Amino acid sequence: MASFGWKRKIGEKVSKATSQQFEAEAADDKDLGDDDDANWLYAAKRRKEILLEDCVRKSKELKDEGANLAENRRYREALVKWDEALQLTPEDATLYEMKSQVLMSLHEMFPAVHAAEMAVQRNPRSWDAWQTLGRAQLGLGEIALAIRSFQVSLHIFPMNPEVWKEDLSWARKLQEQKKATQTESVQALAKGQELAQESIPDYDFESDEIVAVCAAIAEKEKALSAAKTMVIVSASGTVETVTEQDNCPATPDETLFIRAR
Repeated sequence: MASFGWKRKIGEKVSKATSQQFEAEAADDKDLGDDDDANWLYAAKRRKEILLEDCVRKSKELKDEGANLAENRRYREALVKWDEALQLTPEDATLYEMKSQVLMSLHEMFPAVHAAEMAVQRNPRSWDAWQTLGRAQLGLGEIALAIRSFQVSLHIFPMNPEVWKEDLSWARKLQEQKKATQTESVQALAKGQELAQESIPDYDFESDEIVAVCAAIAEKEKALSAAKTMVIVSASGTVETVTEQDNCPATPDETLFIRAR
């Protein structure tokens, strides 16, 4: 009957040189795998960069085409081009600022303000965007907001003569005119109220004269109600005025008289 003894592990029979060669090959395979991962990540990153570069390039082409259209007063077509460009580069503040200018030219003030606000949100350091926002707000009659926008634009670029001499000065002039108009309206309203109060006499209804007049009117009304008169025409044509008392009315014979009134 065969006996089974303890057996060595297979690894113990492998020579030292063979073991070292195996470990070296395994290390090479690991390095190759790491290189593959790195290459894949680099390729994906590079592909994304190329895609972004293509988007930026295409967006710039659309922006330039829209600018040419806007210069030729083809505003609607320019807006279409810029909307396509915003699909590619939605963070481009210049596109929103240009859209706002064109919308103001089309007298679409609410969308113009919205586009300018988007431009300011994306680039708060753009004095152009703040200037355009101020002009759009001025078109809506928001003079105080427009003045603030122009002031921010000047804070960013203090040496801009256009904002200082034209935009801000014009907005302040409009503000002064508005204040003057409001003051005149308030004064006219106050004057009208004073005239209305003066047109109503301030009678003293408890004075002796007023009481005497009221008493006289009451007595006259009482006398008229106590004695009633009527004109009666007889059958022969005689006209007679008859007074009726409330307590003893005098009614003529209907066979002899015809009541005329």
